[in-house]
Amino acid sequence: MKSTYSGKVREVYDAGDGKLIMLTTDRVSAFDVVMPTPIPKKGIILNKLSEFWFDFTRDIAKNHLISTQVSDYPAEFQKLEFQDRSMMVKKLDMVMVECIVSGYLTGSCYKSYRKTGGFCGIKLPEGMVESQKLPEPIFCASTKAEIGEHDVYITFDEAKQIIGADIMEKLKNISLSVYKKCAEYALSRGIIIADTKFEFGIDSDGDLVLADEVLTSDSSRFWPVDDYTIGVSQKSFDKQYLRDWLTEQGKAGAAPPPELPQEVCDKTAQKYINAYKAIVGEDIH
Repeated sequence: MKSTYSGKVREVYDAGDGKLIMLTTDRVSAFDVVMPTPIPKKGIILNKLSEFWFDFTRDIAKNHLISTQVSDYPAEFQKLEFQDRSMMVKKLDMVMVECIVSGYLTGSCYKSYRKTGGFCGIKLPEGMVESQKLPEPIFCASTKAEIGEHDVYITFDEAKQIIGADIMEKLKNISLSVYKKCAEYALSRGIIIADTKFEFGIDSDGDLVLADEVLTSDSSRFWPVDDYTIGVSQKSFDKQYLRDWLTEQGKAGAAPPPELPQEVCDKTAQKYINAYKAIVGEDIH
């Protein structure tokens, strides 16, 4: 069995009949570099969290999920290695931009704001500080990067030129609607979703379909409500701890990347677990 696509975190297999099997590994990337040390149970957490959000948002957007039950897979995939960390999905014609929604001034949005007063061509109010909530969530797009390369943020008009105005308007509306519903729910569970990234594809009916992963600790910034303070960088439930450790070691983006100490692996894993428990309301076994 050989995967048809190997990403930073996922292995994708062709299951025939217009279906794919997506296996979520315990690999972790930071600064677009895959670390040599896996994070225990990370793949299970990401897979189950995406499954939760796909179900939660199905009233807003079609999604590619068919099943996460290994017993539903073709016989060659009914193996222990696929249990709890994979999903069978529809094969789609993927849209060649990623959809970014920012609800708070952080990350690339904050860096851009300090230089230009806005983000992706969107003007933001003057006098804002790091981590401050935006007046309204904003939508922008980025080009999809190859492994080891950085995503490039583009304006809405630039994205229209790549894939067309009509489809970009639909992507914007769906992305903002999904984000707003999920952010409101997460807030009730003690988590701020500061920003997130969505990917979409087009199915055989010509419909836009939410795909890949949804609102995981890899694709989003999760902050604890109890510790939220504007004007500073926030504590987080995502891999920011790992990024910070790499930066402190002078290894941010280094190739080859360093082996991760057990303490760093354990603390990173716990952040993923805490996010899952808060959002879904159950533990990972």
